[in-house]
Amino acid sequence: MSLISPIQIGPNRIDVPVILAPMTGVTDMPFRTLVKRFGAGLTVTEMIASEAMIRETRQSIQKAAWHPSEEPVSMQLAGCEPERMAEAAKLNEQKGAAIIDINMGCPVKKVVNGHAGSSLMRDLPLATQLIRATVKAVKLPVTLKMRMGWDHNSLNAPELARIAEGEGVHLITVHGRTRCQLYSGTADWAFVRKVKDAIRLPVIVNGDICSIDDAKTALAQSGADGVMIGRGAYGKPWLIGQVMAALTGHEAPADPTLAQQHAIVREHYQMMLALYSELNGVNLARKHLGWYTKGLYDSATFRNAVNQVTDSATVLAMIDRFYEERLGQSEPALAA
Repeated sequence: MSLISPIQIGPNRIDVPVILAPMTGVTDMPFRTLVKRFGAGLTVTEMIASEAMIRETRQSIQKAAWHPSEEPVSMQLAGCEPERMAEAAKLNEQKGAAIIDINMGCPVKKVVNGHAGSSLMRDLPLATQLIRATVKAVKLPVTLKMRMGWDHNSLNAPELARIAEGEGVHLITVHGRTRCQLYSGTADWAFVRKVKDAIRLPVIVNGDICSIDDAKTALAQSGADGVMIGRGAYGKPWLIGQVMAALTGHEAPADPTLAQQHAIVREHYQMMLALYSELNGVNLARKHLGWYTKGLYDSATFRNAVNQVTDSATVLAMIDRFYEERLGQSEPALAA
């Protein structure tokens, strides 16, 4: 029995709405490509500052890059000036994006201090102007990601969701925390039902969904139409595909074998080098190596050693040695 149904985001049908969350510094094109291969209803780019998008900085261009296998592509924008958000949305439309997602959920101090992200939940008139300008600027469907509110004294997500619906937004995602919680405590999936009850749009529940059981519980408590998985996918690009299978009444695929995981890590590492260049690729990939190897025998020693190395060929050799030492008997490698 399926626990989840298809949803529409404008002309885009998402058959199984299990979505990879946008995460700065994590969900770049290499990671999203791997996740999509294993299965994802939709992936969303890293948050891109609207001003950086307009100026086409190197970083914004890298964040906006996508692989054809990801289509339809959802591009997430953040900003605090309606006119600049509108201009950035138009640029993404011209570049081939299928969906524009507005970030009103990021809790990071640098973003909040710039009056973007979750700080907009303290200024609903400005939030309304941003949404209106973005929706009017493009022919694409616009979606919105938010938190429950700024703090527990101002849980205004249902109000903002109603505003967004009235301005023509097509879908709402709610992370079940306030901005002031950052990532502490636990996500309140049950609160998301208040947003679902307030609007007719599809609602996606987000926060602390790290397993199939989490996804089922989050759906049951929130009444949401789908789930968005973020940190649960760290080092596990196959998790979203497993959740998709389970929520549609199928047996979830097993985790890849250790030999297959070795091939995935190698491929991911090489894709990052290709996108970012040698030095930046080596540095940015370290966190992924930590997540992939977490829980494996003596992985802390490996992480401590590999984090000191700046030469990519040496790192690849260390990756090979780490996995080969743990394989014992050889297992079939992942097909290319």
